[in-house]
Amino acid sequence: MKLFSKTILDNGLRVITVPQKDSLSATILVLVEAGSKYETKKINGISHFLEHMCFKGTTNRPTALDITTELDSIGAQYNAFTGQEYTGYYAKVRSEKLTKAVDIIADLYSNPVFNEEEIEKEKGVVIEELNMYEDLPPHKAPELFEELLYGDQPAGWPIVGLKEVISNLTKKDLLKYRQEHYVAKATAIIVVGAFDQKKLMKQLKEAFANIPSTKKFGKVKTKESQKAPQLSIQYKKSDQTHLVIGCRAFPENDKRRFALKVMNDILGGGMSSRLFQRVREQLGAAYYVRSGASLYTDHGYWAAGAGIDHKKIDAVLQAILEEAQRLTKEPVPKNELQRAKDHLSGGMVLGLESSDDLAIFYGMQEIANKPIMTPQQILKEINSVDAKEIMKVAKDIFLNRNLNLALIGPFRDKNKLNKNLRFN
Repeated sequence: MKLFSKTILDNGLRVITVPQKDSLSATILVLVEAGSKYETKKINGISHFLEHMCFKGTTNRPTALDITTELDSIGAQYNAFTGQEYTGYYAKVRSEKLTKAVDIIADLYSNPVFNEEEIEKEKGVVIEELNMYEDLPPHKAPELFEELLYGDQPAGWPIVGLKEVISNLTKKDLLKYRQEHYVAKATAIIVVGAFDQKKLMKQLKEAFANIPSTKKFGKVKTKESQKAPQLSIQYKKSDQTHLVIGCRAFPENDKRRFALKVMNDILGGGMSSRLFQRVREQLGAAYYVRSGASLYTDHGYWAAGAGIDHKKIDAVLQAILEEAQRLTKEPVPKNELQRAKDHLSGGMVLGLESSDDLAIFYGMQEIANKPIMTPQQILKEINSVDAKEIMKVAKDIFLNRNLNLALIGPFRDKNKLNKNLRFN
């Protein structure tokens, strides 16, 4: 049996179905190519705000309470999310409730009503969300890091936007943005679980029939320019310093991405990783220390993050830089390489046990317009990575001209930190 099926409807809408005959749950996920990288500075944050407004009422369910009451009545887990290059809406239910979940998600995606009173109220909600993130340095530091890398262009702007921009958004702005981006060819529907394929496809065609087939507006290509290490400090009286340090990498379709995955696991994948052992276990300098690669359609980076003792910032920075540079000079031992592959493989398999996880897995590939790989194909690529490939990707990205550090803490003097911000 095929792991998944892809159907392109007459209007260009893409449908991915992943049947699971004995699954007790089912998920419908709708993704659209609309995120902060599709915005202008004047409307930065509108993708996220629009996501909020789709839950505030539709032509068939006029209020937010109508939507949430119906979803709650079928025992659904539901939400929406916005990234730089996509927005998603989903509901996960018992398999026998899938038909109703499809109806509701299709309605809020296709038929939102933008009540002006609700728009004004939701501005307050989103601004409080921004205030919450400002009080959460582990969340704010990665945002500061992306701003450092990409500056005043969409890739460097906050996904949630700025307070002054959110305050000035209008119904006209929302309608215009939605008309430009929420179109059939830019939309993908992913359904995972136990269902009758024929009946499901019939329902999807009817439920999403009124999505416009008009032209999709694109996004500006991200520009990259850097010749030396860069540093950004946000002063904050805090009990910890929260930092993100990393390097520019490459886009998500680069063939080196699998070697980068394995390399990252060696550095920051779990409690046996090099950074965890060095920073937390040996230095006792942090509670959390982690790393990851963020790859997009036209840019990407690798970064490590930690919340550390103020007094140990120099030691932590030195440790992270040394461990990264070590990968450019020493082949990863065979047993450590296998551990990283097993850790990655196990995490991926366990992370795909439920219908919503699988929907995200297939949906993120489709919305990025990538050829869809099955879990088995990705596992094969991971397990084929060798020590030479890891050393090569480390040499490609761990360069002074790619290096960036963003931190939040009680620091004002950049000079001392700048002196230590380089590979030897």
